[in-house]
Amino acid sequence: MEIIATTIEVLHPPKDDLFSKIQASALSLEEGDCIAIASKVVAIHQGRCVVRDVSKKEELVRQEADFYLDGPAEHGVIHTIKNGTLIANAGIDPFGGHHILWPEKPKEAAEELLEWFKKTYSKKNLYLIIVDSRSVFMRQGAVGIALGWAGFNPLHDNRKRKDLLGFDSGGTQTNLPDSLAAAAALAMGEANEQTPLAVIRGCRFLPNEKPSPDDFEIPIEKDIYAPFLKKDWKKGR
Repeated sequence: MEIIATTIEVLHPPKDDLFSKIQASALSLEEGDCIAIASKVVAIHQGRCVVRDVSKKEELVRQEADFYLDGPAEHGVIHTIKNGTLIANAGIDPFGGHHILWPEKPKEAAEELLEWFKKTYSKKNLYLIIVDSRSVFMRQGAVGIALGWAGFNPLHDNRKRKDLLGFDSGGTQTNLPDSLAAAAALAMGEANEQTPLAVIRGCRFLPNEKPSPDDFEIPIEKDIYAPFLKKDWKKGR
């Protein structure tokens, strides 16, 4: 599998045209490519930016969160759930003089972006993920995750496979969006690389079955981390 990061012109908040920046870049696509695009440039394209005011940051987080844990921020973080994802500060990050929010309806945004790439680059078989990053439990550092994806089934089923000795493996299902996002985020960078776009080429799991997103997200009660997640979450606004 190959990951090719692409430089595009800087997008400026509060709103800028992502499509024109991509078309002006050296991006080249082949059939079967998966496009990874940073959530921040999607958010700026949508105008999801708020003038930066540190004194109002916590209130903004609670406003943007679907659910949050009440109380003072710990380590500068309010623990939130946003779009079915456990994420610090509802995914809000600073950029220049603005706070950049998460994209509106990221799954629908991924579908729209994918159709634009197919039409603009005259390709039929493309896939897409919108990428951000988050801290990992009991680890230092951030790892890429997918906020939205389009064109493929998010799960690769290993449960009926045999192990190397011929026995039922009892395997799990592979989370494709987040696995691809982790690899793409490493190539795209986390600071001033100016490569918020990457092409993932030659992924052996794509193409796969038709998308079935309803099987991907699970409620807290069924999550293996439920004992840690069953907290007194407050509903955001």
